[in-house]
Amino acid sequence: MTGTGRITAALPFPTAARQQLADGQLRANLRRATRTIRDRRARTVAQVPDWEALRAAGTAIKDDVLNRLPELLEQFEAAAGAAGAQVHWARDAAEACAVVTALVQATGSDEVVKVKSMATQEIGLNEALAAAGITAVETDLAELIVQLADDTPSHILVPAIHYNRRQIRDILAAGLPAAEAARLTDDPTVLAEAARRRLRQRFLAARVAVCGANFAVAETGSLVVVESEGNGRMCLTLPETLICVVGLEKLVPTFTDLEVFLQLLPASATGERMNPYTSVWTGVRPDDGPRSVHVVLLDNGRADTLTDGVGRQALRCIRCSACLNVCPVYEQVGGHAYGSTYPGPIGAVLSPQLTGFDAGANRTLPYASTLCGACYDVCPVGINIPEVLVHLRQKSVDARRARPSPERAAMQAMSWVMRDRRRYRAALRAARRGAAPLRWTARAPGSVRRLPWPLSAWTTHRNAPLPAAQTFREWWAGRDPEASR
Repeated sequence: MTGTGRITAALPFPTAARQQLADGQLRANLRRATRTIRDRRARTVAQVPDWEALRAAGTAIKDDVLNRLPELLEQFEAAAGAAGAQVHWARDAAEACAVVTALVQATGSDEVVKVKSMATQEIGLNEALAAAGITAVETDLAELIVQLADDTPSHILVPAIHYNRRQIRDILAAGLPAAEAARLTDDPTVLAEAARRRLRQRFLAARVAVCGANFAVAETGSLVVVESEGNGRMCLTLPETLICVVGLEKLVPTFTDLEVFLQLLPASATGERMNPYTSVWTGVRPDDGPRSVHVVLLDNGRADTLTDGVGRQALRCIRCSACLNVCPVYEQVGGHAYGSTYPGPIGAVLSPQLTGFDAGANRTLPYASTLCGACYDVCPVGINIPEVLVHLRQKSVDARRARPSPERAAMQAMSWVMRDRRRYRAALRAARRGAAPLRWTARAPGSVRRLPWPLSAWTTHRNAPLPAAQTFREWWAGRDPEASR
């Protein structure tokens, strides 16, 4: 089946991207979906008269959270505990998976239903539960499609964005009796109904649910999940035990602060003024919802990211995915090329900081960008992604500074040339003469597609501009004084 992609964590981004670019169906699916979502977002944002003020408020609140994170975490733990929830702390993915697995095993259940959660994807919870003999059933429609296809999500908000309706029909039909599969069409209503029938009994029989949280309110110990399908509401209310895996950065100080994000998130994510389902719960209430609520507060690199004065702004992220939908790179290669849980521009700055430059494709992710700035323009909490990308590129270079580098040697030579006017002028003349034969082979005006080694490293991903036939200084010296008046 074309258009499926797969995370290829061992491959650097340029290699993985080249493979994805060869899939024409994938590119068509991505182009259609991202343009639809971003157009809807643009129309909705245009209808909000104080949108920029909301963005500024969201940015300020998130920065306040990051500045007071230890204090707010303790406040949340105390408030959630007073309301009947049990709070657990996890330093990394392994510890978080161990906590959740033990909690599920304590119930005697061998199956859990799940609300869509990037945090549980980040820690590989489904795989950890499977290793312990526990089945995790994704209940979000797109997550269910990806799970049935034995695939991995490729988008933060729309995990199955890389599939079209025909491919989704084939995935759902594969698990149905032959007679039902024959009647299945690619109509969205029919596909949604097929998924609904598959999940209904799972909801009613579930004893344990696992979720994440879009926000956690420090002053009350409340958790918030926003979603569009209603599957989250079923998971949050029907099972006896609810386990919530929440990243440390998901905190907001007060309910008043929550109001800002309940306007920013739906507009940025789905182009809606508000989400169809917004669930807020605080601890345990007799005869209402789960009898046992557990909150696993997840670090997994967040504390280290907090210490980076430039990179820490990535922790403002509210997982709206607006940056993915405007990114020219993501639109061409999709999420699997990034080789990480978090794809797109935000993944390029978040993944290397959370899991380290040496994990998977993380070393190449800061270079997976044109630095066009479209992601910064749409971010509802003002994350300057281009700034962080350049910052991380510098860190990557600094980490290799002790080793010999042809690139560093070339830059040092250029620095020596450009420090002296006469050397610079001589270098320009030499470059123009040396490039003369290349003008006959250039495919595009003023540029060449391929250069010999070692300059081939530059033209692997871009054309190289040829020296101008005349420098500005030469033009200025030979201009007609009368014509310039």
